[in-house]
Amino acid sequence: MSTHCCATVGPDVVRTDRAPTRTVGAWGLDGSRRDDLVAVEEPLTIRLATLGGATSDVAVTMRTPGHDDELAVGWLVAEGILAGRRDLVDVAPCALGSEDDAVGNAIRVTLASTDLPDLSALDRHGLVTSACGVCGRRSLEALADSGIAPVGEDVTLDAELVSSLPDRLRSDQSLFDRTGGSHGAAAVTTAGEVVEVREDVGRHNAVDKLVGSAVLDGRSLADQVLVLSGRASYELLVKAAVARMEVVVANGAASSLAIDVADTFGITLVTFAVGTPNVHTRPGRLVHDPTAGRVG
Repeated sequence: MSTHCCATVGPDVVRTDRAPTRTVGAWGLDGSRRDDLVAVEEPLTIRLATLGGATSDVAVTMRTPGHDDELAVGWLVAEGILAGRRDLVDVAPCALGSEDDAVGNAIRVTLASTDLPDLSALDRHGLVTSACGVCGRRSLEALADSGIAPVGEDVTLDAELVSSLPDRLRSDQSLFDRTGGSHGAAAVTTAGEVVEVREDVGRHNAVDKLVGSAVLDGRSLADQVLVLSGRASYELLVKAAVARMEVVVANGAASSLAIDVADTFGITLVTFAVGTPNVHTRPGRLVHDPTAGRVG
């Protein structure tokens, strides 16, 4: 087990980083023994606290340790519990006793309020797998009722850049380089510059970490493109909508509901970006020459 270390980020946020990899034994087909480096998967309890002293555990998600503060904040943003940096006082590892099973795997988010928010809208109780984000939502109507609005219409992207974006993400996937076992998500400018990359065994966690990092740093993602190392699912498109990201580029396929979410919230969704890209929704944001006007 890796050691626990903390580094202060800003005046009130504590960032927790545990080792994201572990060396395990393996055998080749010829019977020879060797070491293999794998991505770590451990549970993280997300705990809410208030200035009035109230607390509530709202989720347990399986994740790759590291950037736990970002994961917790991004998850809470996606769930509508946090709207921005002003809504929280601090993010810190829970002070647990050594006998507690969650020691080193629990994060406390203290809200800038004296009372807990209404948590009845959270559909999930107990374990939230790393394949879950807002997957308790049952329909597009429920999403609209939750207050998520269509994204803006301010972004255009040179169509010639699209096919290069997964490779730009891939070049910064250090955890994948070491283990071959992680998903990646990147925030990229419309000029193709990679702003930030996050990785995790759960693709939804990678996006939550990306969003959480921006919230903690007070940055907007609205003018940036979300690039995914794999497929585009319903949950990931919802997270993009909450983060106000107008363009999502995926290296893999999209599900039918992901396309419906993109269409409902006005997101441009591109899949199979390397090879023959499919633009499923809002193709007008893609231009063949940024000075020549929109296509489609």
